Parts: sequence; C-alpha cells; structure tokens
Amino acid sequence: MSEQNVTFPQLNKPAPAFNAKTTFGMKSLEDYKGKWLVLFSHPADFTPVCTTEFMGFATRADQFAALNCELLGLSIDSVHSHIAWARSIEENFGVKITFPIIADLSMEVAKAYGMIQPGASDTAAVRATFIIDPDGILRAMVYYPMSNGRSIDEFVRVLKALQTSDEHKVATPENWQPGEDVIVPPPATMADAEVRKDQGYQYTDWYFSKKSL
Repeated sequence: MSEQNVTFPQLNKPAPAFNAKTTFGMKSLEDYKGKWLVLFSHPADFTPVCTTEFMGFATRADQFAALNCELLGLSIDSVHSHIAWARSIEENFGVKITFPIIADLSMEVAKAYGMIQPGASDTAAVRATFIIDPDGILRAMVYYPMSNGRSIDEFVRVLKALQTSDEHKVATPENWQPGEDVIVPPPATMADAEVRKDQGYQYTDWYFSKKSL
C-alpha cells in the first residue's frame, strides 16, 4: 500500500472549520465562538479504552464547563452507533454522556485535523485531542496511540495553564498547577529588576517567577 500524506493543523493558527452531524444535531466550529473547545477523537465506539476515556471526559464535564470550555467527541462511526454506545455507557456504568459526538463517516473532519494516520489505521481516528480558544485558534494538540488512553486531568491542567498565560502574560513550568509559581517575562532594565525585589518576585538562576495572580 502506498504511503499517504497526513495533513496536520498548526498551533496558533485558525483551527480547521467544520460543519458536522453529531448526536446533538449539526455542529460547526462557529457554534463554539466565545468559548474554549476540547475536540477529541477515538478509534471506535464500544471499545474498552475509548469507553474509559469517554467516562473520564463525562465525569469531568463540570470542570471544563467552569472554565468556559465545551467538549466535542468524534469517531468514524455513525450517529446511531454513537447513541447506542452512549446509552450503553449510562446503563452499564451510570455515566451520562452530556456532550456531542461527531459522526464523521466521510472522514472529512478527521482528515482536516490529522486524525487518520495510515501507520495506525486507514479507517479509524487515532486518539487526538485539540484545545481551541474562544477565537477559534488552535492552542494545543496531543496525539496518543490507539493502545493507550489519555489522561483527562492533564487536559484540564493544560486548559487552566493556557488561560493563566493569556490573562497574566506569563509562562508555566513543568507540571504547573494553579496557585504555583509562574514564569514572568524578564525585566527590561536593571532598574526594573531592582523594583521586582519588593513586589514578590523570585529570581532562580536565570528566570523570574511569581506566585499565580
């Protein structure tokens, strides 16, 4: 089989637009304007790893909502399959799927977001996750192999980090959690650096940090 080219979206560029059939009716990227969006794909309905992930997203839906963020799932299966799967999850595990799931039978959305990768499968989407900001700009994307489930808590953490960076114009260090030190832009002058001594800033080797505001 000949190798196929996979097109990937780019960070800090507009996320690929879509208008797709979902379990909640037609949904487009424009519908989420003014809100953050976590768009995530899974290989197939009624599979064990995907089921655990969907329950993970569903049980944390309130956390995402509190951050002005919507959830939107996707697979290459049909709406009827999605509905049956969601009902099965609720009946067997007591977890209600409260977010839409795109039925991407044409693979149009999956291909636009680089979810179909021939090295994994020609017909199933890998475990891809995209965080899109209220202006429709792609801010983060993570791909997992089909064999391993995602950490939903990590996407909550990344979303909080992105929002903190946007609000306060700072960067966040490894495994940053709300309330911990953030990394601030360097002072422009020696005088600015001296002023920071009295403003709660810390200097660690080669960067300034400050407790989250």
